[in-house]
Amino acid sequence: MLRTALTRRRLARRRRGMTLIEIIVVITILSLLMAAVGVAVIPQLEQAKVDRAKMDIGNIQNALKTFYAKKGNYPDTGVGLKALVDAQILERVPVDPWETEYVYMKEGSTPVVISYGKDKAPGGTDTDADISSKELGQKKQ
Repeated sequence: MLRTALTRRRLARRRRGMTLIEIIVVITILSLLMAAVGVAVIPQLEQAKVDRAKMDIGNIQNALKTFYAKKGNYPDTGVGLKALVDAQILERVPVDPWETEYVYMKEGSTPVVISYGKDKAPGGTDTDADISSKELGQKKQ
């Protein structure tokens, strides 16, 4: 009799598992946690791309200053940032975080570097807004 009671307990332990309701509750809780993390993280990723573009523009400005020190003038708009590669100041023509080449133009004697942002077109707001070396230079003052 004692042996049969022990055997029943062992069988009950083996058969015992998670019910379908318990599995659904666990999956629901995990889904809610993933959604909350996604809502918090995705906007930060876009802001990180904007911050990276600002840092890249600063680095390009420094490379342009090096070019100016070597050559005595800034590259022409037609040649663009490829002149920095040709002068071996940069390894390759830089692209923004949205995989588009930075726009370079020379306004008078001042070089201007622009990223058109996420929408890859002039204008826009938030992460679609243009990031320009002219604006970055004004904010530093």
